[in-house]
Amino acid sequence: MNHPAVHLSWNDAKAFCKWAGKRLPTEAEWEYACKGGKRDKLYPWGNKLMPKDQHWMNVWQGDFPKSDTAEDGYENTAPVDSFPAQNSHGLKNIVGNVWEWTEDWWITRHSTEFQENPKGPSNGQDKVKKGGSYLCHKSYCYRHRCAARSQNTPDSSAGNLGVRCASDSLPEYYK
Repeated sequence: MNHPAVHLSWNDAKAFCKWAGKRLPTEAEWEYACKGGKRDKLYPWGNKLMPKDQHWMNVWQGDFPKSDTAEDGYENTAPVDSFPAQNSHGLKNIVGNVWEWTEDWWITRHSTEFQENPKGPSNGQDKVKKGGSYLCHKSYCYRHRCAARSQNTPDSSAGNLGVRCASDSLPEYYK
């Protein structure tokens, strides 16, 4: 079916990435990848929710939470390759569809000082998740944007929470 794996706790996501020979991205890495080289844009592709009047992500359409009209073709998760590449990195479904765990502990506010590849705090109670999900709607959860963030405890899982792994080296097909 090619849908994202869901109901993964942060602990599960970390173990999966390790098994795959990868790791969870930091929050900064995730956001950098989402932006795909763009600055000051809401979405990986720009500022329009629907470029060329086409859906580029799986989020709630209709009257939240009463009725999802599924105008994007999906009421729940969408296959991971169901929308065009969202940015210059070729990433698909990096916003919408399912939240994605990051390595970082949650902190309410980031430092205002410039940092090169910043890491989150060394400890905390909650872990950062990015990307929003198919349950996001502008009236309720306007977090299907690159800069948006939320948090959950490391042992939490949900039907709209999954994982995207990162690597310290390029895959062979990029070399």
